[in-house]
Amino acid sequence: MTSNGGATTNQTPTNPNTTGAPAPMPSPISPEEMVRVGAASVEARRGAGAVGEVRLTITGGFHVNANPASEKYLIPTELKIEPAEGIEVGAVAYPESVTRQFAFADKPLAVYEGEAGIRFALKIKPGARAGEQTLRARVRYQACDDEKCYPPQTVETGVPVRVN
Repeated sequence: MTSNGGATTNQTPTNPNTTGAPAPMPSPISPEEMVRVGAASVEARRGAGAVGEVRLTITGGFHVNANPASEKYLIPTELKIEPAEGIEVGAVAYPESVTRQFAFADKPLAVYEGEAGIRFALKIKPGARAGEQTLRARVRYQACDDEKCYPPQTVETGVPVRVN
């Protein structure tokens, strides 16, 4: 920390590991403001498949690591969805990433910026009850800016599924 006319400022600490990754720092904005997570409603018929999507809206100036992450020391963005009665969750498909160079990395990294939709397959069993159910979805990510990374976050959202 340095003093600046009575104001204290944080200097980016180095990570104690040998990877060169920046140590997590407190953010000037809340984690909810860096990345917003939401899901659209899914319409599906019994005995059929459907595709859902959880959308990340990443505030300008921030990014999250792609899945798979570029380096082992990076925390990939990850979606986990719990199945519900009569609804099975299948494969998760992560969006295409962009490649960017950052001050804290030796080589360019694969990241998501702006809007990123993570899709997942659903299978509705023939005996599933009609009506709406909500699947519980959790997204784990680590937001970073051009110079540093912030503590990893896990955000939960609901995915409404209407079975016909």
